[in-house]
Amino acid sequence: MFSGIIAGLGHIESLTPRADDNSTVRLTIDAGKLALDDVALGDSIACNGVCLTVVALAPGHFCVDVSPETLACTVGLDAPGGVNLEKALRLADRLGGHLVSGHVDGVGEVLRFDPVGEGDDACRLLEIRAPLSLAKYIARKGSVTVDGVSLTTNTVDGAVFTINLIPHTLTVTTLGRLQPGARVNLEVDLIARYCERLLAMADE
Repeated sequence: MFSGIIAGLGHIESLTPRADDNSTVRLTIDAGKLALDDVALGDSIACNGVCLTVVALAPGHFCVDVSPETLACTVGLDAPGGVNLEKALRLADRLGGHLVSGHVDGVGEVLRFDPVGEGDDACRLLEIRAPLSLAKYIARKGSVTVDGVSLTTNTVDGAVFTINLIPHTLTVTTLGRLQPGARVNLEVDLIARYCERLLAMADE
């Protein structure tokens, strides 16, 4: 489990097909300022909101294997570039964001990324269109994860929702690089999914 509070900005340095399975790729990731001293083989690290297993470690770097299924239903893991990083929660950690599983529900499209106010440190209005199948889980003032970042929605209209991004979030995550037309990984609120399942079973 994760909280959606990004702990570091990493960079995918290389993608290499595994020698024993050409359909799976191994990513070598520069962890940036994310400390790896307490990370062991088999631990989970969320990369752009995708829960991945550490399969190799080197000073300041770690490797993960990504399956074709994961590559097909997410974005941002198929080429070198920046990634938001978060280590898995300990039971005693503060839950500063919301409960995040690291299982991406779908890919959304950025419609707007407009400055709010003036100056280089202005907030940004982020507008995203989610897949229609996810719209029912997204509520006004509710929680949603965008590329692994726990965020609160401002408005919801059908499958389109808006978020206000503060300068801090823009600085310490990859979200500051978004542009209209960009695709982003979305994970809806875990509790909303379970509530739907409970209600559906109660009606049967």
